[in-house]
Amino acid sequence: MNRHNEILAKSKDYGLIPLWKHLDNVSRIAVVIAKNLGLDENIAFKGAVLHDIGKASPLFQKTLEQGYIRPPLFIFRHEIASLFFISLLADNEINEVIEMIVAHHKSLYQDVNNLGFLDLDGNEDSFNIHSNRFEEWKTIALDILSEFGFKIHDITIKEARINYNYVIDYCETMSLDFSKWKGLLMAADHLASALNDNINNVIDKLFIKPNLSFYDRKSDLYPLSNINADDERKHTLVTAPTGAGKTDFLLRRCKGRVFYVLPFQASINAMYDRIKNDLSNTTAQIYLLHAAADLRLEDGTWEEQILHHHVGSSIKILTPHQIASVVYGIKGFEAMADDLYGCDIILDEIHTYSDIIQAIVLKLIDVLKALNCRIHVGTATMPTALYDNILAMLGGEDCVYQIRLSKDILATFNRHIIHKAESFEDCQYIIHDAMKRNLKVLIVCNQVRRSQQIYTSLEEQYPEVKIMLVHSRFKRERRQELEMQLKNVYNNSKKTCIVVSTQVVEVSLDISFDVMITECAPIDALIQRFGRINRKRTIATIGKYKPIYVVKPFNNKSDCLPYSVDVLQRSFEVLPSDELMKETEVQSMLDKVYPTINFKNIDYSGIAFSDGQWMIKKLCHRSKSALLDTLEIESAVCIMQNDVSKYSEGDYYERSKIEIPVSFHSVAFNNLTHLNIGSNPFIVPDKAYSHELGLLTEKANPNLYNLFL
Repeated sequence: MNRHNEILAKSKDYGLIPLWKHLDNVSRIAVVIAKNLGLDENIAFKGAVLHDIGKASPLFQKTLEQGYIRPPLFIFRHEIASLFFISLLADNEINEVIEMIVAHHKSLYQDVNNLGFLDLDGNEDSFNIHSNRFEEWKTIALDILSEFGFKIHDITIKEARINYNYVIDYCETMSLDFSKWKGLLMAADHLASALNDNINNVIDKLFIKPNLSFYDRKSDLYPLSNINADDERKHTLVTAPTGAGKTDFLLRRCKGRVFYVLPFQASINAMYDRIKNDLSNTTAQIYLLHAAADLRLEDGTWEEQILHHHVGSSIKILTPHQIASVVYGIKGFEAMADDLYGCDIILDEIHTYSDIIQAIVLKLIDVLKALNCRIHVGTATMPTALYDNILAMLGGEDCVYQIRLSKDILATFNRHIIHKAESFEDCQYIIHDAMKRNLKVLIVCNQVRRSQQIYTSLEEQYPEVKIMLVHSRFKRERRQELEMQLKNVYNNSKKTCIVVSTQVVEVSLDISFDVMITECAPIDALIQRFGRINRKRTIATIGKYKPIYVVKPFNNKSDCLPYSVDVLQRSFEVLPSDELMKETEVQSMLDKVYPTINFKNIDYSGIAFSDGQWMIKKLCHRSKSALLDTLEIESAVCIMQNDVSKYSEGDYYERSKIEIPVSFHSVAFNNLTHLNIGSNPFIVPDKAYSHELGLLTEKANPNLYNLFL
C-alpha cells in the first residue's frame, strides 16, 4: 500500500499524511460508525475510500507544496474529481456513496462561496477543470483503489463524464431531508483528520455503552433515589427541587449513550467532573463539549483532547448551543445528527434559558424525536404552560414517565428565608454583619459590568477578606482557574469570604454558601441561584434556614438586560418578604410569572427542522451566520493585543487558553481588528483586560491600541 507515499492527503502543516493512509483511517472509522447506525458497513467502507481519491490529481497535489499561492479564480474541488470513479461500484451502492462524497466540504448548492457541486455545474467548464490531466493521474487513483480491494477497470474520460452527469441528475432530484451517509463520512473524516495517524488507540473507545449502575444507589436524603426508574415509556419528565437526586434518576432512565445538556459552561464543567469521578472505574468514555474542553485535560492524552469534539462518546456533556446546528442545519449538522441518533438525551433545567433559547430547545426536541432519541427532562422550576407544551411534544402521558414529589417531601426542602431590598447599597450592612460572623457570602449580578463594579468596591472595603470575581468574560484558562478556586477553595473555606458572580453559578454548580445577595432575575433563574445557599442536605440541615436578599429590579430596559423589565417585576412581586420560601408554593409562583409561553416573535425562518419534517434540501447546509444572528451567545472570541504573537504561533490548545469568549454583537461593531486564523478573534487593547476583573468592554476601543505593537 505504500507504493504511493508521494501522493499526499495533507500538507506539511498537517504532517504530510499519504493519501492512502488517510483513506485507510477514514474507512476504518466509517465502518465503526456505520455499524452503530445500522448502515451497510461495506458501502461505508467504499465511500470512505473513494471520498478523497480525487486528491491524486496533480492540480490538488500542487496546492500542498510549501509556499503555494492559489491563483485568482482557481477552482479545483477534489471531491468532484473523486466522483469520476463511482462506476467501480455496484448499482445499489452508487447513490449512497454519492451522498458521502459530493457535499462533504461544501453545501450541494447555494454554498456561501458558490462552490457547491450544483453551483459549479452552471459553469460549463467545471467538468473540464476537474478532469484536467485525468489520463495522467487516473492510473495512480485506480492503483490505490485496487489496494483497498476494489475491482477496477480502466475509466476513460468518456466514462468519467457519464459518472459526472449521473451525479448531476441524482443531485437535482434531492428532496427536503438530511443524509445519514453524508453525516457518517463527515464524522469519520473529521476525526481521522484530527488524529492524523493515531487512530489505533481510539477505534476501541468509540460507541461504548456506559455502565450506569453506579446511580442505582439509594438514600432517604435523596427521595428520587427510592423511586423506580424502570418504566416502559420512552421519555421522562422529572420535577423536583435541587438536591432531590434528579441527576441520578435521569441517568438511571438512560439505556444507551448519553448527551447531557445544561445551560452554562460552569454547569457543564461541574457535571463533567462529577460524572467522570462517578464512573472512573468503568470503561465509559466521558467527554465535555465546549471551546475550553481541552483545558480540563492537561493531564489527559492527546487522543482524549481530540475525542472531546468528535463522534461516539459514551457520555457527552454540553450546552444547547453545541447541538443547535441540527436545528439550523449549519455545516456539519448531519454528523451531529448521526452522533445523536438513538441516544438518550438529558435536558436539565432547559427553561432557565432566554425566550429565544427556550424556543430553539423546543425545536430541538422536535428534531431529537425524529432521530429516535429517548428524551429525559429534569426541572426544579418549570412553568406549567411550558411543561404541558413539552409533554404534548413528547407524545403525552402514554409516552412520558412523569415524576413529582409529594407535598410532605417537598416541605423538607425548605431552606431559605427571603428578604427584599430596595438597592444593593441597602445590603451593605448584611455583608458587614456576615464578615463579623465568619460567614460565606455569594453576590450575584445580572451583568458583568455591575459584577466588576461591586467586586472593586468590596475589595476596597474589605482588604483582609478573601474575595473573588467569576463571570464568563475571562480568558478561558483564567476562567478555569476561577471555577476550580470557587469549588475547591472558597466553597470549602472555614473562614469568611465573598464571591461576586453572574448567572454562571446558577445550575449544577455544587457550592453551598451561607448568605446570598442577588439582583432580581426571572423567578425560575432566581430559584436556581437560591440552590447555591444552604445546599448541603443532611439530617442536621433539614429544617435549618439561611437568608437570601433579593434587590428590587431596575426600571429601565438596559439595566435589566438580559431579562425583560416585566418578567423581573412580576418575579419580585411573587417572592415572599421576610418569610420562608416554601417549596410547595414554587409552582404557583412560577405560573403567576409565566401564565403563558409566547414564542410568536421568534423568527423561525432559518430553522432546518419543524413540525416533524426537514425544511432543508438534502446534502445542503446553511451558513453559520443564521445561527449567530439568532442566538445572543458567546459566539465570538477576543484576545489581548499583547497575545497576538502567541496566538498566531500557538496550536489549538495554546490558543484556547488566551481566548476571551464574548457575544458576537458585543464586539462586532467596535471597529476592532481581528485575526483570520484560529477562531478569528477580535483584538482588544491590553487596557481592556484585567487578570482580576476580566474583559472591560468599555475599553474595547481601537483608539486604545498600543501603536508600538
